Parts: sequence; C-alpha cells; structure tokens
Amino acid sequence: MSYVVVYLAVAVPFVVIDAIWLGAMMHRLYLPTLGDVARDKPNLWPALAFYLLYPLGLLGFAIVPALQLENMLRAAVLGLLFGFFTYATYDLTNHATLINWSVTLTVIDIAWGSVLAASCVAIGYLVAHRLL
Repeated sequence: MSYVVVYLAVAVPFVVIDAIWLGAMMHRLYLPTLGDVARDKPNLWPALAFYLLYPLGLLGFAIVPALQLENMLRAAVLGLLFGFFTYATYDLTNHATLINWSVTLTVIDIAWGSVLAASCVAIGYLVAHRLL
C-alpha cells in the first residue's frame, strides 16, 4: 500500500505540473513549431499510458535506489538524469525525423522534462522516506 501512495505522490504532481506547463506553452512554443502536424485535440489513450507509466520509471529508477541509501540529493539527481535521457530520446528522435522540430524546442523540452522529473522525484522521495 505504501508504494501506491508513493506512486501517487509522484504521478499526481507530474500530471498537474505538466498540464500547467503544456497549457501555458502549447500556443507559445509547441504549436508554432509543429504547425500542421499537431493534432487539434490530443489522442488521450497514448497520453494516459504515458502519464501512468512514466511515474513508475521515476519510482523504479530514482526513488527506490535513493531510498536504499537514504539520500534525497541522489533521488533528485537520478530523477533529473532519468528525465534528461527519456526526454532527450523523444526530442532528439523528433529533431532527427520531423521537418518542423527545432533546436529551440529540443533544448527547452529536454530541460523541462529533466526539471519536472527531478521535482516530482523529490516529492515522491519525501513521501516515501516518511512512509517507509
């Protein structure tokens, strides 16, 4: 039961903060860059799968290893690295294969994913450290 609470402590802020980011940046950054390849409305099933799965990665690759050492800084750094490499995989692949994808979008989105992951891992670590 404790890991469910920790999962939620990561997943809920991840979804909420990312929704705020996307709401604020969609018309400023993403849509002007993507142009006509962007959907009018997102396909909810892949988005739901992402928002359910990604926090599991943060839990398994950042929070659990950091809990073993009881080190919050390690959790945040592992979260930052997980965010960096996962968002870099997505953004650099898009940059390599999509005409409209820009260097600016690549850099901003990788930075965003890194900071978002580190922040949500820190929250999850604090909750986990108290519960477990």
